[in-house]
Amino acid sequence: MRQSKIYTRTGDAGMTSLNGGKRVSKTDIRVEAYGTVDELNAFLGELVTYVELEEDRQCLLDIQNDLFVIGAYLATDASQGLPAGMDIVEQKDVTRLERAIDAAEDGLPAWRGFVLPGGSRGAAVCHVCRTVCRRAERRILELAATAPVSVEVCAYVNRLSDYLFVLSRKMLFREGSEEIIWKKR
Repeated sequence: MRQSKIYTRTGDAGMTSLNGGKRVSKTDIRVEAYGTVDELNAFLGELVTYVELEEDRQCLLDIQNDLFVIGAYLATDASQGLPAGMDIVEQKDVTRLERAIDAAEDGLPAWRGFVLPGGSRGAAVCHVCRTVCRRAERRILELAATAPVSVEVCAYVNRLSDYLFVLSRKMLFREGSEEIIWKKR
């Protein structure tokens, strides 16, 4: 059996194909949006290596799977409709993420103010994920200004940054480490 090659040479001139075959510039906002979601997913893969609780690891793996769905959705020009049977993020996925935020917050001390990213390696990676998530959200909203984007995708990515913030707090609390509170000048 012959293996296909990973390289196609079709992107050498700065163009790529969306789901459905439409060719666009690699600098197109749609490519930027799903590319940033892909970047976030890669950082989440690193974050999983720092997470101790199986329930948190499983939640992050579920999120990574959701991000693949979001990436495929964003890589599809929906102006002609979505392909039949395409998996999409729904309100139930947003609700699941909200429940994960509530569960992660349960038992944490009250929020004392803005925190500096850090405190431990895992919490620092959580904050990197949070900031990449915020950038992905901005790119998705920029795309939504010119093309249809599901409100559930926007809500999901917005909740995800909240989850990552709370998860960083939970990780520090479980490790017995202190949050580094921002000190106003």
